[in-house]
Amino acid sequence: MIDAVGLLQELVKIPSPNLPGDTRAIAAYIAKVMGDAGCDVKVFAPDIKPEAQSVVATLGQGAPVIMLHAHIDTVPIAANEAQRWSVDPYAAVIKDGKLYGKGSVDDKAPLAAMMAVILEKSAEYRVLSTESKKPSPPAPHRLSSQAQSANSPQGEEIITEGSKTLPYEENKAAIGGTLVLVAAAEEETGGVLGTKWLEESGKLPICDFIVVGEQTHNHVATAHKGVMRAAVRATGRSVHATNPDRGVNAITAMAKAVLALDAYHRELATRPHPIVGVPTCNVGVIQGGSTANAVPDSCVVYLDRRMVPGEKPATVQDEMKAVIASVDAGAATLSIGDFQTSNWFESTAVSPLAQTFLGCVEAELHENPGPIGYLPGSDAKHLTGVTRGEMIIFGPGSYEVAHAFDEYVDLGEFASTVNILRAFVGKI
Repeated sequence: MIDAVGLLQELVKIPSPNLPGDTRAIAAYIAKVMGDAGCDVKVFAPDIKPEAQSVVATLGQGAPVIMLHAHIDTVPIAANEAQRWSVDPYAAVIKDGKLYGKGSVDDKAPLAAMMAVILEKSAEYRVLSTESKKPSPPAPHRLSSQAQSANSPQGEEIITEGSKTLPYEENKAAIGGTLVLVAAAEEETGGVLGTKWLEESGKLPICDFIVVGEQTHNHVATAHKGVMRAAVRATGRSVHATNPDRGVNAITAMAKAVLALDAYHRELATRPHPIVGVPTCNVGVIQGGSTANAVPDSCVVYLDRRMVPGEKPATVQDEMKAVIASVDAGAATLSIGDFQTSNWFESTAVSPLAQTFLGCVEAELHENPGPIGYLPGSDAKHLTGVTRGEMIIFGPGSYEVAHAFDEYVDLGEFASTVNILRAFVGKI
């Protein structure tokens, strides 16, 4: 079996913070590992950000097509966070049954588990190939990457077997079904130049089932919230604070808007979704004024409005506009705009493939496998166009330890992730 923990350690030791989002080093490592195992490997990046490299590694052919997706970028380590780490965040230290490191749980643990099971499956195929082609035991490894493929005659994708080369088609001929590993860049900044770009550029195949690796304590999630960001601006008139009534205080007007938004947030709590909870509205940032001895003529707040599956972004925008329009701002003016939307995701888990996966989870955990809701966002929302079946979110750990100092993955949970994926892949 593949040393999945060792593989995870190697991934954690390769920094891939976003910002800046340079994933070339970790993409090169993944491409080599998967290529050496006989996978068809391609490395992609958008022209607008060539350092944001994603890897797509394929093993096998035909149906069903199963995608295992995880992201390779992490959030950066903030200055105050760096001072609080008890271990080197890129040393992949193991202690007390936990592996510590930036990106250890988000999202390199799901990635390592997915790589491990594909590597194991590739090894099984090579054994079968060896037995059928004696006395020349194959040890295929992929020359790998787009650049190498392009330099081959007519750009043919090839593998090497000892001293001779074989078309990649021959290596995959005996494999039933297709496994596709997507190791994606840019998830931490919304996925626009990562998974979304891959999907829109036609780099990804149509799949019968997709597993998106995120932190679900190894349960099966079939939905996550979306988010709408917006800015509310108040405009007043500045005068000397010795006689403030001559001016128009933008902060006072904004205070009324904030209270109205808080009431809106409380009203949203009456609209629960069955598995992801309630929509929310959070006032996250407020900025205004320049000095204490002047009436402020401007103030701005930035909002985070979480949408549950089924909510239409246009309707949500109209609701937020109505909240601000209802505020009596006096002589000040209030406006809302700069809307940015990242959509929600929702699927089902009723197909034979999904039921097989749920069965594998239940057999490993001995408890109800789900489905559950996943509260943060994920790249699942960008993959709906390449699935003709169902899609789930799955992986070890909790998002609550991600994006923080001393991030870790519990190695017991990680082992269960590998076991579940191995059992699932073995049944397809």
